[in-house]
Amino acid sequence: LPEQVQKCLAFFQNIDRTKGGYEGLAAAQQCLPNNETRDRFAAEFSLLGRIWEALSPDPCLKAYEKDYRWLSQVYESVRPVNNTGKLLWHRLGAKTVELINQHTGVDGIKDDIGELILDAELLDSVLKSADGKKAKEIELQLIARLRKHSHDPKFQELGERLERIRQKHEEGLITSLEFLKGILEIAKETVEAEKRTDPKEELDKAKSALTELFNEAKNKSTHIIVERIVEDIDKIVKNVRFDGWQATAAGERQVKQALRAQLLKYKLHTDQELFDRAYGYIRQYY
Repeated sequence: LPEQVQKCLAFFQNIDRTKGGYEGLAAAQQCLPNNETRDRFAAEFSLLGRIWEALSPDPCLKAYEKDYRWLSQVYESVRPVNNTGKLLWHRLGAKTVELINQHTGVDGIKDDIGELILDAELLDSVLKSADGKKAKEIELQLIARLRKHSHDPKFQELGERLERIRQKHEEGLITSLEFLKGILEIAKETVEAEKRTDPKEELDKAKSALTELFNEAKNKSTHIIVERIVEDIDKIVKNVRFDGWQATAAGERQVKQALRAQLLKYKLHTDQELFDRAYGYIRQYY
C-alpha cells in the first residue's frame, strides 16, 4: 500500500494537494499532459484502488486516506467520460466512492454552468478573455454533469464529443479559444438536454438499477422480495431527499440513514458492498 501510494503521488511533484475544487484538480491535470502519461497514471492508480478495496476497512488505511482521496479525485477528473483510452479505465470501487462521498461538501466543485449559459454578458466576457483557467473549470464541471447521466445515449454522445475536442486541443489541432467555444457549446446542449430529461424516466432508471442489484443479492441465497424492497427504498428516499442533497453533509446523512433502515428491515444491513452500490445509484439518480 505505501509503495503504491508513492508511485501514484510521484506523478504530481511540487503540486499543492491542499488546494481544493477545480483549481487543485487543474494543477494536478497539468502533470498528466497527454494520453500516454494519463494511461500510465491510470494503470498505477487502478492497482492502488484494488489494494485499497481489498484492505478496507482495515485501520492501516487511515494514514493514507487523505492522499488516496486526493488521487481518486484526480483520477475521476481525467478518466475519459465514456472510458475510452488505450487501456480499460476502471470505475472507482465501492469503498473508494464511499470515501469520496463523505467529503463531497469539502472538495466538491462549484457548478455554475447553468448560470453561465443563461447569462449572455457573462458568456461574452468569458469568450473574449479566452481564460484557460475558466476553460478548465467549465470542462471539469461538464465532465461531472455528463457522468450523472452516463446511462443515457444523449449524454453519452455529448461525452464522446467532449473527448474528441479535448484530444484535438491536446494535440494542438485547435486553439484555446476554439476549445473554449467547443466546450461551451457542449455545455449549452447538456443543460438543454437536462431540461428535456423526464424526472420520472430518471427515477425509472434508478428503480431498474436497484432491481438488478437486489436480484444479484437474492442470488446469494438471500430470501427477499426484490420488488418490495425496491419500492420501499424508492418511497423512503423520495421522502427525505431535497434538491442538491448530494452536495450537503446533512442530505447525505439523511439518505444514508434511510437506506440503512430499509436494509436492516430486510436483514441486509451487514452487506457493506450492497449498501455502497445501492447508495451510489441513489446518489446518481435521485
